[in-house]
Amino acid sequence: MSARHFLSLMDCTPAELHGLVRRAIELKDLRRQGVLYEPLKGRILGMIFEKASTRTRLSFEAGMIQLGGQAIFLSPRDTQLGRGEPLSDSAIVMSRMLDAVMIRTFAHSTLTEFAAYSSVPVINGLSDDLHPCQLMADMQTFQEARGSIAGKTVAWIGDGNNMCNSYLEAAVQFDFQIRVACPAGFEPKSEFIALAGDRLQIVRDPREAVAGAHLVSTDVWASMGQEEEAQQRAELFRPYQVSRALLDQAAHDVIFLHCLPAHRGEEISHDLLDDPRSLAWDQAENRMHVQKALLEFLVMHAQQA
Repeated sequence: MSARHFLSLMDCTPAELHGLVRRAIELKDLRRQGVLYEPLKGRILGMIFEKASTRTRLSFEAGMIQLGGQAIFLSPRDTQLGRGEPLSDSAIVMSRMLDAVMIRTFAHSTLTEFAAYSSVPVINGLSDDLHPCQLMADMQTFQEARGSIAGKTVAWIGDGNNMCNSYLEAAVQFDFQIRVACPAGFEPKSEFIALAGDRLQIVRDPREAVAGAHLVSTDVWASMGQEEEAQQRAELFRPYQVSRALLDQAAHDVIFLHCLPAHRGEEISHDLLDDPRSLAWDQAENRMHVQKALLEFLVMHAQQA
């Protein structure tokens, strides 16, 4: 049996995703009780970073250590990826030495090609198309704070980027409606729009998107690799800033999430992360716990195969 990979939320069934969220909450509770739980003792996670990160490295590395295993950090200058050695060869060799591989990269095709030749689980730590681990943390955060998200309404404000694409996948897998407010020309990718179908509504007015919403989320206006467009984007996206006043248009029990890092005064108002409706700090911590659940699930599955 080939290894299970997690490149997209669509790589698991809805039941499996819900199970991972429940398991993440259990693992979080064990951690807070000080219970030592090390099912991955002796296991090694390889972490390939073509894009820099704070939360992704910390959450995977700390999570793997908490599960009893170890993690190896590989930056672009530490590997031959993209410098002459085919991805297929790297995948074959690395999967003979590691128990799982996490890749944070630019092109999503890097992940799919690597996974095609890997005999161990490959996890998408972020690509230009998708950010599924972050969405799992978001789903855990909502579950902890408000219960099931099924049947609720989510508002995404800003760029139709990889986070937005993953929210469209989440709408399908976790059964909620989503409204995306973005400027013309900055919609999510067409294949994800098609996937979401009638669960998705694209609007131009952020107030229309947040009206009655139970979860509001946003991201930076210029992602890594778009620095040259930053000024142009700042002018275009200025009406899409999420503020306390905008959240007031949402449901009375709305929560606000941001995958971080946040640019205060740009995509969010300076005071928004201090608002009691913002759960961004819980959300950041939950990356670690839900990824622990994912690592346990994938590595144990590979062991049984």
